[in-house]
Amino acid sequence: MAKKMKSKVEFFNLDKEVAKQHFRVAIFGSARIKPNNKDYKEVVELGKFLGEKGIDVVTGGGPGIMEAACKGHELGRKKFKNHSHAFGLTIRLPKEQHDNKHFDMKKDFIKFSSRLDNFIQLSDAVVVATGGVGTLLEFLYTWQLVQVEHIYDIPIILLGDQWPPLIEWVKKGPLKNKLLNPEDLHPLYTVKSAKEAYKLIHLVHEAYKKNKNHNHLASSSFPK
Repeated sequence: MAKKMKSKVEFFNLDKEVAKQHFRVAIFGSARIKPNNKDYKEVVELGKFLGEKGIDVVTGGGPGIMEAACKGHELGRKKFKNHSHAFGLTIRLPKEQHDNKHFDMKKDFIKFSSRLDNFIQLSDAVVVATGGVGTLLEFLYTWQLVQVEHIYDIPIILLGDQWPPLIEWVKKGPLKNKLLNPEDLHPLYTVKSAKEAYKLIHLVHEAYKKNKNHNHLASSSFPK
């Protein structure tokens, strides 16, 4: 009888991981994006940059953009043989989606609310790639927590062509009608490429290494 292969994926404890104070980047995006899509390829590149630098990535563990981030991270950390991790925060859905094969730390969820809170507790920067309702939920939830100071001004990096029109709508609608303050937009950064996203992440990572202060990094240190 053939031996059963031991899974490389480990289930992690949130409190223990947060206590390690290791720099992590959450990457949100659609499960529907295919590998031949340019957005998928950009996120593979971003994941690779992060893996090469020993920075952890945190995703939903599914296909599409989540797979791209973990795949790139796996390539990057193998190249430089470091001990960074790709986290998959998976969730049970009525229409099941498969987990991708490129993350090594796992936690399962039933509710989106507790899953989102775990994303925030683990992450020191957030990248939002192309996505639908779920991605919008993740983006807006993170933004609101920064706005009401439940977390302190972590950068929210909006990657790709989808986001500038949304930010323009916010400026022409809610902002113009004084439903939010101009400073509420300060944590948001729109970028076109993985390289641009990584440049911003590098800045906050350098500040993190000096301060060792999880989720307390001011976006005012970023160029506009």
